[in-house]
Amino acid sequence: MTEVLKIPVGAQEGFMKMQEMQQQMQQINYQKETLRFQKIEAERALEEMKEINNDTEVFKAVGPILIKSTKIELEKELKEKIETAEVRIRKVEKEEEQIKEELTTIQNELQKLLVPADDEKPQAAG
Repeated sequence: MTEVLKIPVGAQEGFMKMQEMQQQMQQINYQKETLRFQKIEAERALEEMKEINNDTEVFKAVGPILIKSTKIELEKELKEKIETAEVRIRKVEKEEEQIKEELTTIQNELQKLLVPADDEKPQAAG
C-alpha cells in the first residue's frame, strides 16, 4: 500500500511564496546585469573621450540619430550615467539581500512544517 503525503496548508502557501520570490530574484538579477552593462558601456565611452582634444567635434546617439555636442558636455553626461547606474545597482542589491533573507526564513519555516521534530518521529520496531 502506498502512503499519500499530505502537505500542510501552511507549507503550500510557503512554496507558492517561495516561487514568487525566486521569480523576483530572476528579475532583480536581470536588472542588475543590465545596469552593470550600461555602467561598463558608459565607462568605456568616458575612457575613449580622454584621448580626444576638447575642441574635437563629438556626437551622441539619441535614438536612431546622432546629435553634435561638446566633449565637456558628453563627459558630464557619461559621468552622471555612471553615477546613476551605481546608485541603482546598490538599490537592486539591497532588494536582492532582502529577498534572500525572506527566502531563507521561508525555507526554515517550511523545513519545520515538513520535517517532524525528533520526538514526533516514529520509533523503529526492534
